[in-house]
Parts: sequence; C-alpha cells; structure tokens
Amino acid sequence: MRPLLPSDPSTVGGHRLLGRLGSGGMGTVYLGRSPAGVLLAVKVIRADHAADPAFRERFRREAEAAGRLSGRWVVPVVAADPQAREPWLATPFVPGPALSEAVAGYGPLPVAAVRTLGARLAEALAEVHAAGLVHRDVKPGNILLAPDGPRLIDFGIARAAGAVTLTAADAVVGTPGYLAPEQARAGGPAPGPESDVFSLGCVLVYAATGRGPFGGGHAAAVVFRTVHDEPDLAAVPPELLPAVTAALAGNPTDRPAPARLRALLGDGPYGSEVPGGGGEWLPGQLARLIAERSTHALELPAPEPTRLDAPPAGARFLTRRRLIAGAGLLAAAGGPAGWFATRGGRRGSPPPPAGERPTLGLALQADLSGPGARTGRAHERGLRLAVDRHNARADAVFRLALRTADDGGDRARAAAATKELIADPAVLAIVGPTWDGAVPGLAGACLAADLTLVLVSLNSAQPFQSQWRTLVDTRASADGVALPVLHYLSRVEPVSRTAVVEDSADGEPAWRLTRALRQSPPSQGTTSVHRIPAGGADFAGAVRDLTRARAEAVVFAGTSPERAALLARALTDAGFEGPRLGIGEAMEPSFLTAAGPAAAGWLFAAFFTDPLSVPGCADFVAAHRAAYGEPPGRWATEAYDVVGLVAAALTGLAGGGRDRPGLSRRIFRVSHQGLAKPLGFDPTTHTLAGDRIAHLYRVVPGAFGYLGPFADVRSAP
Repeated sequence: MRPLLPSDPSTVGGHRLLGRLGSGGMGTVYLGRSPAGVLLAVKVIRADHAADPAFRERFRREAEAAGRLSGRWVVPVVAADPQAREPWLATPFVPGPALSEAVAGYGPLPVAAVRTLGARLAEALAEVHAAGLVHRDVKPGNILLAPDGPRLIDFGIARAAGAVTLTAADAVVGTPGYLAPEQARAGGPAPGPESDVFSLGCVLVYAATGRGPFGGGHAAAVVFRTVHDEPDLAAVPPELLPAVTAALAGNPTDRPAPARLRALLGDGPYGSEVPGGGGEWLPGQLARLIAERSTHALELPAPEPTRLDAPPAGARFLTRRRLIAGAGLLAAAGGPAGWFATRGGRRGSPPPPAGERPTLGLALQADLSGPGARTGRAHERGLRLAVDRHNARADAVFRLALRTADDGGDRARAAAATKELIADPAVLAIVGPTWDGAVPGLAGACLAADLTLVLVSLNSAQPFQSQWRTLVDTRASADGVALPVLHYLSRVEPVSRTAVVEDSADGEPAWRLTRALRQSPPSQGTTSVHRIPAGGADFAGAVRDLTRARAEAVVFAGTSPERAALLARALTDAGFEGPRLGIGEAMEPSFLTAAGPAAAGWLFAAFFTDPLSVPGCADFVAAHRAAYGEPPGRWATEAYDVVGLVAAALTGLAGGGRDRPGLSRRIFRVSHQGLAKPLGFDPTTHTLAGDRIAHLYRVVPGAFGYLGPFADVRSAP
C-alpha cells in the first residue's frame, strides 16, 4: 500500500480513500473506508478511458456481472457508478496478496494449499457459470489469498453466455499463458465455461511450480505453444497431476466441469474434503503477511485531504508561489537537478512565458566510458538526434531536454547515478541501463518513484514485467529470439530435424533458446540438444553427435562469438552444409575473424536493425554522419525510436498531467511507428506486440548482410 498522491481524490462515492493499493494503464485501485467504517477496494477508471463509449459499456458490464455474484470465493461489487466522469466500483477489501505476488515472493505453494486453492476456485467458477457468465481471465493476478481461502476478482472481460462481444472479432481475449487454446486462436469460437476450467488448470500449475505450463517470454511465443504444444507438467507434484491433466485437455469437451474438478482435487461429493480448508490453509509466512496487512489496514488514520473541489478553510497546500520559490532555491544551490527544476514541465511548476513551450526532461543512464561504452554511446547519440528532431518540429507542444549519467559499467557508480537522476523532479523518464547488472537497482528505484524506465538493448527477465509496472521493455523477451529461427527453419528452409548446440556457460540466453526450440520444433519436427559443458570446448564431439542424429540444421544457443566460431569451424570440417544459425549476442566482428571461411552463410537472429539497409532511415543516417562523422552503431536506431514513443505518450496527456505518474500509465496505451519497428504494447501483459520485433542477418564476405524483419524473409538468400 502506498500513500495517496496530491493528484488523487480524497473521496469517491462517499467512501474516504486511505491509500493506493495499485495502479496500471486502466486506472487506480484505492483502499477506502465506507461511511459505515467498512474497508473497501475502490477501483477508479481514468477519464480518458471513460471517454470511449465501448470501454464505459465494458465497465458497466463488469459492475453488473460481479454484482450478480454472492458466493464465498468471489469478490462482489457492493457499489458502483459507471456513469461518473471517472467511473468507479467498490468491492470488499481482501488484505491478502495476489497469488502472483505470493508465489513470486515466497515460492510455490505446498500441495495441500494448491488443492485447497483449486477446489475453492472451482466452486467460485461453478457459481460464475451458474449465473450465465464466463470469467475469461482466470490468472494468478486475479486471485487474492485470504485467511480462509482464495478469492476470484476482476470481471472486466466477463461475458454473459450468448451476449454480443464488445471486443474485435479477431482479438485474443485473456492473458497469454493462462488462456485456453480456443481463446488463443484469433477469430475462433467464443470462450465458454470450459475455457475458465483450462485457465484454472494453468493457475494450479503456476501455484505448484512457480511457472505456467506453457512457459514465459514473448506473448506470441506463449500463445504459439498454447495452441500447438502439450503443457509442460514435469514439475507438477504427482498428487495434483490427475486434476491438472484433466483441466488442461486440449479439447474443451474433455475438460471436467468445476464440480468434477473439485472431486479430482479431493473435495466435494466424489472425494474427501481437501486438507487445510480452514484458517490454516496457507504456509506460515503467508498467513503472517495477511495478518500484518489486515492489522495495518485497520489502523490506518484518515490521511490529509488531497484533490478536493472546495478545500476546507485553513487547509495548507503547496501553492504555485511556493513551488516557484522552491525551484529557484534549488537552481541557485547549483544542485544536479537545478536546470531541470526551473525548466521542467512537472505538475505545479511555473508556466513558461507566453509563447514559450515548456521543457520536459529525459535521462539516459548508460555505460559511456567502461567496457560497454560502444553501446552506451550509440544510445546517447540516437537519443540526442531524436530530441533535436522533436524540438525542431513546429507542432511540438513542448520541448525535450536530455540529461546523461555515465555509470561506467560499475555497480557503485550505477547506484549513485540512479539516486541522482531520480532525485531530479524534472526527469519524467529514464532510458537505460546498457548492462544487465544495473537493471534490478534502477528498475526497483524507478518503481518506487513512479518513474518510467525504458529498456532499449537489454531485456528484462520474465518476473520483472509483472513486478515492475513502470518498466517499458522495447525489446522482445528472451524467448522471442526463437521466433526468427522457427520462421526460417519452418517457412524459408524447412527442416524436420534440428540440432541445438547449447553452450552451458552462457546460462539463461542459452537455455531459453533451447527450451523454446524443444517445445516448438521447426516444421513440427524434432529437436536434439547437444550441450557443451561450462569450460568445455569439444565442439567436434557435438558435431559428431548431431550428425548421427541426422540433423538438417544447427542452431548455436550461446552468446560468445569466439565459441560460435569454434562450432562453425567444426561444422565445416565435418562437411555439414545445412542452415546454421546463431543469435545477435554472438554476431560480432570477432566471429568473422575467428571462423574465417567457415563463417560464410551463417544466419543470425537479432533484435537490432541495420539502418544503412532501411530506406526509411536515410535521413537519420545522414544526420548521424553529419553530427558524429560515422554511421549509427547498433541500438542507436532503437534508442532514437524511444524518444518518439515517450513524446507520443506525453503529447496525449493534458499539460498538468505531464508528470511521472501520467507518463508511466499512458506510455503502454500509445503506439509509435519507429524507424526500427513499431512500438506498441499488449494492454494486459505490457509486453511488446507485433511480429517485426526481430531481424535476420546472413554472413557475406567480411560482413553481416541484413535480410530484414524475420517475417518478411520468404526465400533463402
């Protein structure tokens, strides 16, 4: 729970607001207290969403759907006003964490707790379906853990059976990883009660193992596996397998009804009562967490007034005069935030002189002088050119200013740079960092400050996406690098037998690619895996093994260009002539040098474009040459595009709303046609959307030749 912001209302519908429970692209959920003293969760929708009649109708339907339910394991709506300027609804406050928070923070649940969880949620679904509704978004984030059992929440996309849908005909409704195959097929039949049962099966796998049955990564990859692959149940405890396997049947008619699922879990008329069904169903640390939150919520005093139409007499607020004086003192003190503080466009700062556009601040935190300086400089140059271009536009309603912080690739310097940038009130977004070790500290600090953090060349690990809601990842997930490989070996040069040579020393990038290709073999054939142990270099032995496996294509799952070169030479020595592919991390000049003639014809899947080969980048390339005397480096184009995305989000906000909270919510709801790729995000998962997320390159004499976005490559070069 967080304190109310100055921009928050003090009351909603007569309910006194006490604090913030969470916020996202759609709006904010507050802890409120009713006139009778009852604690409520008050969900308030942003006014810009409410301006959409279809969205307002969906919200009205959510309130009506949840209001029709009264069972013990669902959270009903007790008050609502769908017609308000900012529509809202109120539900009883559940002090426990969401299942997603509990598993991420404390690990998978014990078998007994999972059985209780499944049985109670099956009971909740039975009531939902008996009311003629289909929830359509059963997932860990929509399940709260209370002392006596779970609660199912959020009926925002629930639909009455036979009702006309309010989503597009080809839209996928639900959350990737927790939707049924029939939901994942765009344009397929409408989800029914069986779809909710499948989603519950996915939830049970997550609760028991800490991961969903179809893995993680880019939403497109997860949806592909949901439709085409069997669920991964290897880590599910044997006691849960009968129920989980039945719920995850691919054919909807083969899935059990909720009552039968309860029986398979050991509850109801067909089996014994599930253990732990009373007050002690959760592990001790979670029970203590719930008790602490309950106590804290009950003891909360009424906060000071925030946004009131008529402030009470004698109330003291920060006035415009005081804000101007504070900014002037900061500037006079010569602190690192001084220039931005007097020029920033944050809420409450003084208006610029007539005819002058306000200036809003962006920042880059990057390694500009250490081992990753090449990438850091590419980021900085791309950002500066984009800022200059934005400021030269006659129709721009604000100016942008860029501040840089060099962390040198050092953890101590990174922590200091992060602290300095976040302390600057005019910095509305930070781009970076450019090395992995700086991501957790910077992302956590930005979340606490409600400050947008945009990643360009790095990719956030899967837990970051849900844990750090202010993190904007403009690169596809680690699993997304498998999509170009799958496309090429299924559509361009189809093969039936693929070999993956996994360099175990490279950790996550290697095993993620291996896992994706094992779960979704190219051309729906077979994938054999040949691992090189950490410290080992027997690539010739791996080539002998894959030759015996009659492999038709070889994929190097590793990031070292020198070790990729060892594999290339071993394949050439063995006379292998099939497709050979690697990933962008290994696509370095040192690969060409070390592999020599064996590099010829290798293909690489990468997340960066080649602006020299894209006609639409000609002006950017010319401006870069004029400013820096050389063509753009890798990731400069992608950094350039980020400024366009941030500017589009800020432009869509009213002047007073161009602040940190406004940008962190708005940025996931806008799209920007960048030079490298379109930037737009899935409204539910906030992951990058679209199929132009990765590119293919082929080695030509002495260089890497650009083939284009992988989906555009239709024939072998």
